[in-house]
Amino acid sequence: MLWLGVQATSPLSSNLEGMQFRFAISATFTAEPIEPVLSFWGRQLDVPCEIRFAPYNQIVQTLTDPAGEFAANQHGLNVLLIRLEDLVQFDAVTLARMEANLDEVIRLVREALPRMGVPLIFALCPPSPARRQFAHEMALRIETMLEGTPGILYLSHEEIQQLYPVDEPWNEEGERLGRIPYTELYFCALGTALVRLMHGLFSPPFKVIALDCDNTLWKGICGEDGPQAVTLDPARRALQEFMKEQQQSGMLLAMASKNNEADVLETFAKHPEMPLQLHHFVAWRLNWDAKSANLSALGNELSLGLDSFILADDNPKECAEVAESIPEVLALALPAETDEIPHFLDHVWAFDHVLVTEEDRNRSAHYKTALEFGRELRQASNLESFMSTLELRVQIKPCEPGELVRVAQLTERTNQFNFTTMRRTAAEIGGLLASGKLECLTVDVSDRFGDYGLTGVVLFRPLGWQAKAPAPLGLSPANALVGQLEIDTLLLSCRVLGRGVEHRVLAHLGQVALQRGLSTVTANLRLTAKNEPARRFLHEVGARFEQETESGFCYRLPATEMSELRWRPSMEVPAARVKTPQPAPHKRPDYAHIARALSTPMQILNAVRRNPAREQGGENTEARLARIWSELLKKPAIAASDNFFDLGGHSLLAVLLIVRVRETFGVELTIDDVYSANLTLGELAARIERNQMGDGAVYDALYKEIDALSDDEVKALLAAEDPGVSLS
Repeated sequence: MLWLGVQATSPLSSNLEGMQFRFAISATFTAEPIEPVLSFWGRQLDVPCEIRFAPYNQIVQTLTDPAGEFAANQHGLNVLLIRLEDLVQFDAVTLARMEANLDEVIRLVREALPRMGVPLIFALCPPSPARRQFAHEMALRIETMLEGTPGILYLSHEEIQQLYPVDEPWNEEGERLGRIPYTELYFCALGTALVRLMHGLFSPPFKVIALDCDNTLWKGICGEDGPQAVTLDPARRALQEFMKEQQQSGMLLAMASKNNEADVLETFAKHPEMPLQLHHFVAWRLNWDAKSANLSALGNELSLGLDSFILADDNPKECAEVAESIPEVLALALPAETDEIPHFLDHVWAFDHVLVTEEDRNRSAHYKTALEFGRELRQASNLESFMSTLELRVQIKPCEPGELVRVAQLTERTNQFNFTTMRRTAAEIGGLLASGKLECLTVDVSDRFGDYGLTGVVLFRPLGWQAKAPAPLGLSPANALVGQLEIDTLLLSCRVLGRGVEHRVLAHLGQVALQRGLSTVTANLRLTAKNEPARRFLHEVGARFEQETESGFCYRLPATEMSELRWRPSMEVPAARVKTPQPAPHKRPDYAHIARALSTPMQILNAVRRNPAREQGGENTEARLARIWSELLKKPAIAASDNFFDLGGHSLLAVLLIVRVRETFGVELTIDDVYSANLTLGELAARIERNQMGDGAVYDALYKEIDALSDDEVKALLAAEDPGVSLS
């Protein structure tokens, strides 16, 4: 499914793992209670997180300040948390005023985008119950206004509620005391939605879902029960509909199942009512080989890395075999309780699609076309004759604004034919183009097999030679002074390789260089574990000009020679033997655990609060209160004699303390209860216990009165109550 209906965004800019990621948050209300949720998920995902908050209710200043939190954020996400009623500055004004103020905020957001180096999430948070209908209308309006704007993601409270429902998100006491309008439970839902969106943006995408058949796609075993006898119960129907949505969002579907192929094909033929049909699958392996072997074969057929594969199977043993043999594949064992399958699938973050382009919707058809091309190519007796009938059409043109999202997506998804594998967001690319630092060309490819769409990107810049730089091989120093066209990024989708597209692109760059009076086309190759096709191509066309660098190789290619480059049906020059960098082991999130144990706001809240040293069973009030202090004050240990404000407490934390005490103990504290220079943990715990026993004010007064009595006066009072008691 599409992640929360996001309409426009920017894809991966760099891998999350091992990098400091910043959430810069500006809100119309007090949003600090979201911090422990974001920090919790940062630990779960193994992503070091920094959470920074702009001043309270200063969204205009944050958007317009060139040195503010948003402008200063260079690796992470900017988050705008908006509650509609906060936009009217607490005045009793009409809905029209609120609507006008919202329009102004969106205008400021758009103006601020060029100053931001990271994407912005515009989150519309829950309104008060009286504003529900108006908020629904505004949610639809915001979605329309922001649609198609690269660099902005829209997240509405209605979409959050679909995945992380909270019955009562409002916190009246927190609102009154400190403009904290939501419960801790709702902040868990909101924070999780933000982190999940972040994960979808910045994590390497999966591309293929391999599905088992028996008791996965349908209930029953087609080889034993018979193709006609298998059934589609509600859980499997939901699974098929889910996978169909995945296919429409750009995922390739395949089958990997231990079956006789004829039985499976007949099952599809006998069940035209199933949401998934054979035409939804690009490939399959239906035999009795190990699943790991079949998945490897599918990877080879599709020219895709196994780390882009997800296996969904009802059999945990099959998943274990795959996990052991090819750990790159994400092997998901479906829940044994079939009615849990839909919820499980909805909460596997690996299935999220933050960005869906037109090319994504047509990806399955493109791959089928590429596979047909490959089959005919392998059967051709004469390569030159085959290529002459290919009717190859390659359109190379300047990038248009509407193509930025697709261009950014290609920088994120393309690994094999990619000179530098630099990942950039749409907003970042748009800023570079607007500033004149880079120029962009897009490559559209088609042939007699079909239209492959926008499948190539070139980012380049014209440069003059530095005086200290050596003249490129094959050029005289005089010519070298003319200048160079430096390729920042050159990439092509693997499905259009092997037919001379790459040669035409480089020839075009040679022609552009000559038109601008530049003598050289400079290509820098940054070696990775996957871009061997790019390495082989550059070595084939420019071995004479190859120079080794720290990260790979540099090729300074004569523009005149490149402008005349043509593909020819000859053996490729073998690439020189080089040591290819091996990627660091990629630690994936435990997607199955998240889907099973961290998929509801209450599960998340319990996990955020959980500490190995603190199990609630048998704990007294003081120990439970100490945990709350520890979490709010970020102190590992709290003693009974510790003072809240001496440990770093302040007014906002005092309000949060009141809210937490209310949620945990059911006790309503006042500001006066906690705003005391002499308040200790032990004293507050005693006060909470007295409130739980009855009227807290009465008990406090009685406690003070008794405390003021002498021992003799206390004995006399007790004796009067029960003359039979001995007080010796």
